[in-house]
Amino acid sequence: MRDLTELKSYMHPDLLEAGCDEAGRGPLAGPVFAAAVIMPKDFYHPLLNDSKKMSQKAREELRPIIERESLAWAVVEVSAEEIDSLNILWASVEGMHRAIRQLSVKPEFILVDGNKFKPLDGIPYKTVVHGDATYTSIAAASVLAKTYRDDRMKELALKYPQYGWERNMGYPTREHIEAIKQWGYSPYHRKSFHPKELEPTLF
Repeated sequence: MRDLTELKSYMHPDLLEAGCDEAGRGPLAGPVFAAAVIMPKDFYHPLLNDSKKMSQKAREELRPIIERESLAWAVVEVSAEEIDSLNILWASVEGMHRAIRQLSVKPEFILVDGNKFKPLDGIPYKTVVHGDATYTSIAAASVLAKTYRDDRMKELALKYPQYGWERNMGYPTREHIEAIKQWGYSPYHRKSFHPKELEPTLF
């Protein structure tokens, strides 16, 4: 028997729904990644949940399954420069727009994690707070966005090893903050927000 807290498979049984989520709104460095996924109505996997509640091993195990079993999926990267230009909220929404438009199948309805979105191409949508822990398609999008972003941060860590991005993924950990104090900012750091303790070392 499935757990009562299991994800909901869909909001509308008769519409082709795309779930959308992002990863990387909180870090000091690196891009934000957004994903859009259309899952079959009957898809179920016991490991699937909000990606933040899953282990790295579980996310990595699920990623190829989601990519194989989905009806369509897309992941896009929005740079630190775009984040600084648009602000992180609207950069995330822009990323979701791009991901939706890259889907090989046009959705008839969009489920969005969070409470902010902008209309896109006349497609009806619904924002859902904690949607990544509520709907299968959003949870699947959260897994793709998170795993692709983690891979990107590990790549960038090879270019800038002093920041420990392969461990902190650009988030404001003590290690990362101390590295910025010592080495300054990289070209991949976001200029639009930072902890107060880093104010003396601003760009």
